[in-house]
Amino acid sequence: QVELVQSGGGLVQAGGSSRLSCLASGVINDIGVMAWYRQTPWSTRALVASISPTGNTDYQESVKGRFTISRNSAEKMIYLEMNNLQRAATSVYTCYSRIQGPLFRYEDYWGLGTQVTVAS
Repeated sequence: QVELVQSGGGLVQAGGSSRLSCLASGVINDIGVMAWYRQTPWSTRALVASISPTGNTDYQESVKGRFTISRNSAEKMIYLEMNNLQRAATSVYTCYSRIQGPLFRYEDYWGLGTQVTVAS
């Protein structure tokens, strides 16, 4: 019905930057909150940043001032700009969105995840 397709990620040197993108595809009637999560093999999935339909944002404390979440609802895109990356940011980053699909029910959708590895 609806898919979140991610792009970006890979190996980044410490202190460098990276940008993640996520496209919501399929039959979509409305998009609510959109967010980025991250998870490592030794941690549970945690919210990195979220953005409401009106542009209100919320960030994990550890990324404030360095990460920026943005969205283009018309293009059904969400982005995460990551600056001054350190090894602690190494994780699988997954996009999320609350979407009203063809059945007119709001449901949770997740991307497949993208590995971001920061060299020490």
